[in-house]
Amino acid sequence: MKNSFSHVSTWVFDLDNTLYPPECALFDQIEVKMTAYVMRELGVDQSRANYLRDHYWQTYGTTLSGMMREHNIDPMPYLFDVHDISLDHVPQDLVLRSHIQNLPGRKIVYTNGSEFHADRVLEARGLTGIFDAIYGIEHSDFHPKPSAEAYSAIITRDGFTSQTAAMFEDDHRNLKVPHDIGMRTVLVGPSRPEDYIHHQTTDLTAFLSQIVD
Repeated sequence: MKNSFSHVSTWVFDLDNTLYPPECALFDQIEVKMTAYVMRELGVDQSRANYLRDHYWQTYGTTLSGMMREHNIDPMPYLFDVHDISLDHVPQDLVLRSHIQNLPGRKIVYTNGSEFHADRVLEARGLTGIFDAIYGIEHSDFHPKPSAEAYSAIITRDGFTSQTAAMFEDDHRNLKVPHDIGMRTVLVGPSRPEDYIHHQTTDLTAFLSQIVD
């Protein structure tokens, strides 16, 4: 396992359901707030808002992208609103913190959420201060993963080389472009058969232990 990452000098981590376990169910809260925002912004009922939230996510990569393209909404108030959630039940993981710190090279968080959301979640997980950069969707000109434009924007902004980078991500769709541009890909979630996934785990902490130990 360790040899598969011997060339990696930049470690890129998704946030939601990657740097914390899906059992935290943060998206349950976020989806409620997304639906409420769509209801208020578009003047539709809950059923229609739920449909649009999911439809835009499936079509554009995020609900926000759909709302921007179809309805020209201002993204920043939306991002602050939907990510203003309770994190009281999110556990710290100091072993994960140690493993990430011990990875050789640059460590980055890149999320389709906001930097505001990432900062709050990292603090709750005990992961503050160990990443060299934190990028939200606002840093990719609001292009969401899995679009090639999103990755290009972040790589250009950060300056890392894709051929010496690894991507950890819970949504398999978001690993195809990283694979295609030469990144080592790790799916943090249930196994999928896609050939653009190099490694798979349901336990990021245990997986990283095989690289740093």
